[in-house]
Amino acid sequence: MISLVKDTITKKDINNLIKWLKTYPRLTKGEKTLEFEKQFAKWVGTEFALFVNSGSSANLLMVYALKYAGLLPNNKVAVPTLSWATDLSPILQYDIEPVLVDCNLKNLSVDLKHLEKVFKEDKPDAFILVSVLGLSPDMGKIVELCEKYDVILLEDNCESQGTVYKGDKLGTFGLASSFSTFFGHIMSTIEGGVITTNDEGFYNLLLQLRSHGWDRDLPKSEQELLRTIYNVNNFEALYTFYVPGFNLRSTDLQAVIGIEQLKNIDKTIKKRNKNFKSYISKLKNYIWVPTPLKNTYTSSFCFPIIAESKEQRDRIVKSLTEHKIEVRPLICGSMGTQPFYTEKYDRNELPNAKKVDECGLYIPNHPYLTQDEINLICNCIIQEVI
Repeated sequence: MISLVKDTITKKDINNLIKWLKTYPRLTKGEKTLEFEKQFAKWVGTEFALFVNSGSSANLLMVYALKYAGLLPNNKVAVPTLSWATDLSPILQYDIEPVLVDCNLKNLSVDLKHLEKVFKEDKPDAFILVSVLGLSPDMGKIVELCEKYDVILLEDNCESQGTVYKGDKLGTFGLASSFSTFFGHIMSTIEGGVITTNDEGFYNLLLQLRSHGWDRDLPKSEQELLRTIYNVNNFEALYTFYVPGFNLRSTDLQAVIGIEQLKNIDKTIKKRNKNFKSYISKLKNYIWVPTPLKNTYTSSFCFPIIAESKEQRDRIVKSLTEHKIEVRPLICGSMGTQPFYTEKYDRNELPNAKKVDECGLYIPNHPYLTQDEINLICNCIIQEVI
């Protein structure tokens, strides 16, 4: 079997974890979490990073922080229809009105004309931008549109950790950004996610919301301010909850793995990018492949293709499966046709996303993929389209 992804956690990572465990350390969130967060923020290029238990929880937390902070006066958030379930789910869970945005058929990011139409006509307060499978959106134009229409930008980089737009890593453009460190992603902590931000006030709110709503993780000056405002002494503060929080923390055990993973992440990304370029070179004359923007560097998660028809897609899937090559639909295809959306709203079938939904799929990419395996995968595809 040529698997879609492979675990990036190495024997060295496990041995390092065992060595640390033998010191009988604290396993829940503690000093190792803080160390990992500091290193992750430095690697991305932001002031702050917050370690949580999944990329989905990172999205949940970012959206709720906007709502709690009163930053959604129109109670509307724009979401790409080509995205993941937990980009849209928090919008529905918090009773916010979602506004779906179509994708483009060049790099699968949002269609900029449709995005501006949505901004102008629907007036969303925020926009969750999803970078599909590591492909960089046109961050310059998207930031420009968000500023023009006063829309808060959140980035979902769960599939694109390490992708670079004109010298800056994704995860540095919005108010806050989410990452996933789930099995098989660009780096892994088994389960996990990270939020990055440069906004200290937003970061402090996230710290409280992540852990029950108390003040224990806040800087001392922020703790003292809250305790003064609410007339709380240090003993009472142990169980005083200032905001309606969650428990979305990860553990020091996972943070130890994350610290080790960061040591090799650039090498991992380089190999993924090499595979990405090889796929483009071999497939571009036979089938739709993505067109990366100029002055971008793709930290490829998996590789997307779009067939000419549903029938052709099904033939490709059959061929790949028969050769024991793992293959999946092109993420969720179209959120406007998913049951959890249509149960509440009318079916919303946007044209480009419909094409992706019916004809799209993605194929393996991971740092252990060999050139022979790439050749086999490409041959299976090409024989079904020529």
